[in-house]
Amino acid sequence: MASVPLWSARGRFFTWGALGVTLVLGLGACSRQGGVGGSASDASPTVVQANADMAKGLNLTDPQDFEDAKRGFIAKPSGQIKSSDGTVLKDFDVYAFLEGAPADTVNPSLWRHAQLNAQVGLFKVTDGVYQLRGFDIANMTLIEGKTGFIVVDPLSSKESSSYALEFARKHLGNKPVTGLVMTHAHADHFGGALGVITGEEVQSRKVPVVASYGFMEEATSENIMVGTAMGRRSMYQFGKDLPRSPKGNVDTGLGKDVVYGQIGILPPNWIIVKSQQPMQIDGVDFVFHNVPGAECPAELTFSIPAKKLYNGAENLAQTMHNLLPIRGAKVRDALLWSKYLQNALDDLGDTEIYIAQHNQPIWGNQRIREFITVQRDVYKYTHDQTVRLMNNGLTPREIADRIQLPESLSKHLGARGYYGDLRHNVKAVYQFYLGFYDGNPANLNPLPPTESGKRYMELIGADKAVSAAQTAFDKGDFRWAAELLNHVVMADSGNNAAKELLAKTYEQMGYMAEAATWRNAYLTGAQELRAGPPKKGVDKSILLDMLLRVPTERFLEAMAAGLKAEDAVGKDFKINLVLTDTQEQYVLWIENAVLHFRKGSPAADANATLSLTRSILVKMIAGVAGVKDTIMSDDLKVTGSKIDLVRFFGLIDKPQANFPIVTR
Repeated sequence: MASVPLWSARGRFFTWGALGVTLVLGLGACSRQGGVGGSASDASPTVVQANADMAKGLNLTDPQDFEDAKRGFIAKPSGQIKSSDGTVLKDFDVYAFLEGAPADTVNPSLWRHAQLNAQVGLFKVTDGVYQLRGFDIANMTLIEGKTGFIVVDPLSSKESSSYALEFARKHLGNKPVTGLVMTHAHADHFGGALGVITGEEVQSRKVPVVASYGFMEEATSENIMVGTAMGRRSMYQFGKDLPRSPKGNVDTGLGKDVVYGQIGILPPNWIIVKSQQPMQIDGVDFVFHNVPGAECPAELTFSIPAKKLYNGAENLAQTMHNLLPIRGAKVRDALLWSKYLQNALDDLGDTEIYIAQHNQPIWGNQRIREFITVQRDVYKYTHDQTVRLMNNGLTPREIADRIQLPESLSKHLGARGYYGDLRHNVKAVYQFYLGFYDGNPANLNPLPPTESGKRYMELIGADKAVSAAQTAFDKGDFRWAAELLNHVVMADSGNNAAKELLAKTYEQMGYMAEAATWRNAYLTGAQELRAGPPKKGVDKSILLDMLLRVPTERFLEAMAAGLKAEDAVGKDFKINLVLTDTQEQYVLWIENAVLHFRKGSPAADANATLSLTRSILVKMIAGVAGVKDTIMSDDLKVTGSKIDLVRFFGLIDKPQANFPIVTR
């Protein structure tokens, strides 16, 4: 997070800069990276052949999915979604290049999947149920009640959700929102809540806001604690700064791209806690299912029996999902996930319509049963076979190279690794049970990448390593070329020949990748090898509406995790924090190079007391507090030693949201 001046003391400043806050869904830098050095490579003969071979092994011409994706089409948007300052957040024409045959630079299976996700617009699923697809990475579902629309998942941002709802109202009628369902605690499913209804409307009209137990905790916790690192890595996962082109971003796996607008949240007033929990919203009878700990720590699915409809939220999507996203997250339980899908099969009854909050629906009871069965068995197979090989002493890399899905599963395009990937999921299962250590003592305390790279180069020489990598590249042995070149670049980030060859290697690996996330990561790595990290980090002002609803304890936990321990050794500062508008009081103190806090009355022996409103605190964290909000504000004052307060906040790290990944 950028440092925000908080107080001037004799010409000196202390800053509140420890809280690098970014949403789990992947809010990275808010501007396109410019000035890419070099140009993207063409597909090598190895890639062309590998992609052609994959196309032969799959039924990529089956039209059923495209019929499903287009069924019920009402209208398609055009133009752009813009922020209040005119910044383009979404361009509906940017993926037009996906029409026609797959490019040599895109895995043909991924190309087909990207074409399915490019079916953008308002669709009628069945009487009284509509979906807005392609307005953001997720779907917004609208269910007609007696008096208005029940909105399921209000997308990522206020701009995209308000645009989508307005678009729907033009075609379906200007009805009020009479219910809001947020299926789980990932920001692409709640971030646009304030774009469809305000908190005041919820209160005055007593609108049900439905989420599962633990939703608010999970929606805010890890985003605050590790938001900087997760947000930076998510730029790789979602290919945020890549050009939309056959040599760049073609998809995310779950949808086209993320709308990086204003993020908000509404606390639920109806909590789903049971495995089956009936509820009526605006005359529509739902049966909700609490399904925590699989795709998300807090998640629900639901059915509408009268419409013979089941919504799988994100436990089901038209892709193999992640057990551990490459951006980072808490590891997910593959065995529990498969059990939830068995429960879905048991409860399916005479359901004829499946929808979810990503990708296209499915019609027909038998087709739905087959789809859920295959998804169930993908996660169970991944879990069981990884555990079997773990118990036979194989390491994560060895297991990932050995396990393949049986043809009975791999032939189903709706369960292939467009978002998740089998090799990555295998390693997630291993980590879930045994952690990151593979049991080999050589890996208990390995050298860090830069030091390891230097030692390798001292041994074999950079020129020899690059030459060997070039030979591997020419043979199409890209994994080995990447491993060699990574050592060279980590040892010397100024070795331009190695960086360019590594960039070309990553491009070829991206062109072959079936997973959109892997493709985006490889191609972003190539881009940054040529141009460096993004020039600008996340604009935290987009999070202001959400931060206003985050418990203060989350901020203080993140501050404690930002303490520069090496500088805090021997320090014993004690600071009182008083939030004058919410009447919250905290004591913060450093002991044994650890920052602690407790809620309670101010300490009499504190070095200083900082009193301010919570709104100013949040504005400071979001990076939007100006001089009048802080130094000149009557709502902020310091008593005690201002110098000690400066020194205390000087111990809090200020993480950079654009740290390097492929170089050091």
